[in-house]
Amino acid sequence: MSANRIQHKVNHVALVVDCSGSMRPHQGQLIRVVDEFVAGLKAESDSLGHETRISLYSFDHKVENLVWDMDVKHLPSMRGLYKVNNGATALIEASLKSLDDLGHIWEEYGEHSFLQIVVTDGEENASGGDRRHDGDMAILGPWLDRIAAKMGALAGHWTSAILVPNSLAKRTAQNYGFPAGNIAIWDADSQEGVEEAIGTVRAAATSFLRGREKGVRGTKNLFAVGQDISVDDVRANLEPVPADKYRLLKVDEEVEIRSFVDSHPGVTYERGSCYYQLGTRVQVQPDKEVIVVEKDTDRAYTGDAARSLLFGTGIQGTVSVKAGRNPQLEVYVQSRSVNRKLKPRTRLLIML
Repeated sequence: MSANRIQHKVNHVALVVDCSGSMRPHQGQLIRVVDEFVAGLKAESDSLGHETRISLYSFDHKVENLVWDMDVKHLPSMRGLYKVNNGATALIEASLKSLDDLGHIWEEYGEHSFLQIVVTDGEENASGGDRRHDGDMAILGPWLDRIAAKMGALAGHWTSAILVPNSLAKRTAQNYGFPAGNIAIWDADSQEGVEEAIGTVRAAATSFLRGREKGVRGTKNLFAVGQDISVDDVRANLEPVPADKYRLLKVDEEVEIRSFVDSHPGVTYERGSCYYQLGTRVQVQPDKEVIVVEKDTDRAYTGDAARSLLFGTGIQGTVSVKAGRNPQLEVYVQSRSVNRKLKPRTRLLIML
């Protein structure tokens, strides 16, 4: 390879969306939020100077490719492409097909990374044949072996993730080989849940693209935030909070937020003045502010750009997120609850 050749970054994203009958209440909403997801990919790719190509799949008991490896700048709306059917759920078959298809892409030139995201509101019941009526699950065995082998053999620059409707489906997805950090649960029973799901996916894709700038080509902790930003990013984009305007309190045991605050001299609980440290997965509503704190100095930063920095440009709705591993920074989320349970070995930030 010529030493003068530009190794531009090429991202191949496959969004694999359930179109079985149970998705019918969400069809219109899903089209809109997927379009927003694609717009977010385009904006982030433009800002980073990446080439991002997207493939779209839908699946019930059959798997259909809707768009193949198209530049996100030219992708049409999902309207007219995505349609809910009355079929069952060939989840494994859809996951495998999209991975197999992406495997045909030539990687000789450029620095390529692959991201597959599957969205489903149900569990596998159709790969290898339509079993909606006879209930025969014997055919499934080879498919389980195939997906476990495929996931286990993915190269380091491949990332496979999935959104599922409940904790049982999460355990099943782990058995298929999806890394635990690449599985998120969404509320498949509400319109708000669809927006949250795609917001979560969009935030994850943003984190993925930004991680590429730091040399990370694949991840097993996709649905996390804060892992892809640096102190320099924070100082350049956010505003410092004056040191006399906040306090940080150490939480030693699980405790309700109001009683914890009121137990400390010099502070009194006021709704909206407290920010809990982000840890395990929580839902962050669009009206909740976020603060970033430097671990070494305890300096705090916030501002209008804080949510965009953490979750991605243009994400307006609720997102489901957990804290990524960042040795330099901590993320704090505003709470308006009087009985939120604070977790041990975290801290609480109080605005004075």
